[in-house]
Amino acid sequence: EPVPIASVAKVMTAYVVLRDHPVRKGSDGVVLTVDRQAAEDSARGSEGESVVRVTEGEKMTQKEALQAILIASANNIARMLARWDAGSEQAFVKKMNETAEKLGMTDTTYTDPSGLRPDTRSTAADQVKLAAKAMDDPLFREIVRQPYYVDSKGERHDNWNRLIPYNGVVGIKTGTTTKAGGNLLFAAEKEAHGTTQLIIGAVLSQYSSTSILDEVLAR
Repeated sequence: EPVPIASVAKVMTAYVVLRDHPVRKGSDGVVLTVDRQAAEDSARGSEGESVVRVTEGEKMTQKEALQAILIASANNIARMLARWDAGSEQAFVKKMNETAEKLGMTDTTYTDPSGLRPDTRSTAADQVKLAAKAMDDPLFREIVRQPYYVDSKGERHDNWNRLIPYNGVVGIKTGTTTKAGGNLLFAAEKEAHGTTQLIIGAVLSQYSSTSILDEVLAR
C-alpha cells in the first residue's frame, strides 16, 4: 500500500533538478536568485515547517540549494527549485510523476515538490528504485553523505539523518510529518570480498508517542 512519505519526496525533486541541470565535477552549478515566494515561505518555520531562512534577491548556488533540501530539508527551497526548473510547482510535479513512471515506480504519486502534502505517496520498493538512480549522480552522493553543511551566510545546518556517518551510512533522506510518521530512505557502504558494496533501503510509516524521527532512525 502506498503511504505518505513526507520529505523523502525531496529525493525526486533533487533527482529531476540534477537531471535537467547537471553539475559538472568541481562546480557548484548555476547561481540562483531567491524569489519572493521562497523568502515569504521562510516564515512558515514558525508554523512547524522545515525551512531555511532566505531573503528575496539573495544569491544561492545550485549546490547550496540542493544541500538545503537534502540536508536541512527546506520546504521553501524545494518549492523554489521546482519553480526555477519548470516555471511552476504544478509543472514540476508533472515532471516528477513522469519520471516516476519511467523508473517503474508504479505505486508512487507526487503532488508537491517538498512532500508536505499527505497525498504525496509511495512505497519502500519504489523509493529504493529512485535512490539507486539518484546515487549515480556524483553531486547527489556527495551531498547526502554530509552530516551538516555551512551555508553562504556562515550558518550551519545539521542533517536530520543522524545515522551519518556511522556504520558506513552515506545517506540518503529522512521525512517526518504527523500523518506520514517517520520515514527513512538510506544508503550504506560495506566492504565485501575486496569490493565496496552500496546497500540501499527504505523504512516508512514509523510512529511513536515520543519522537517519530528517533523511532525510524532506531529501526
